[in-house]
Amino acid sequence: MPQFDKDDYLKDIPDVDSLNQEGKSSDPRPDGPVDGSGSPVSQDGPENAAGSQTTDTTSGDQTGDASASGPSPDGENDGDSPQDDSLTPLGQAKKEAADYLEALQRERAEFVNFRNRSAKEQERFRQHGIIDVLTALLPALDDIDRIREHSEMDDSFKAVSSKIDKAFERFGVEKFGEKGEEFDPTRHEAVLHRPDDTATKETVDAVVEAGYRIGDRVIRAARVVVASPKS
Repeated sequence: MPQFDKDDYLKDIPDVDSLNQEGKSSDPRPDGPVDGSGSPVSQDGPENAAGSQTTDTTSGDQTGDASASGPSPDGENDGDSPQDDSLTPLGQAKKEAADYLEALQRERAEFVNFRNRSAKEQERFRQHGIIDVLTALLPALDDIDRIREHSEMDDSFKAVSSKIDKAFERFGVEKFGEKGEEFDPTRHEAVLHRPDDTATKETVDAVVEAGYRIGDRVIRAARVVVASPKS
């Protein structure tokens, strides 16, 4: 949705003063009173004075009646949305529409921010739940690895072990720690350093317990025996 610019939307709206000026400049009628044929009537003389008094009296009565009849129509709109007297009715309507659209865009931006925060919180809670389950099952997973390494597993036990590994893979859990890989203190925990004549750098010689991580977050470092070059 493109960004709404209220000032650019309202810049072409004419105000009442400009419309009044245009109306006066285009009105061909004379300023004074006219007769039936359209010619201006002289305002000198007692008759015109009497007419003026009559008009003034009538105007005064009308003014008094209007003031006594109650609040003006403009006063009825005072309250929730005060009107701008310098705008025409069309301009006022466009201004109100622009205000509503601007408020709607603010509400939409706040909702998008709330939705993004909620999604991040849900993902964080999800990871916490996975970590809790993984931590509780670590002793059982270590036993399965020891059985897999030191004894022959029957087909049924292999099937159960494979299902557990695939279940954790679906939740983004990665198992790491292999013999021969380079030792990394951020991923490995050395339980023993063993000097090795053939080693040119510190490498994993044996895996005591496998490590687990979710993405870049290490849940448990792999516990390993490290082969170190002799000094």
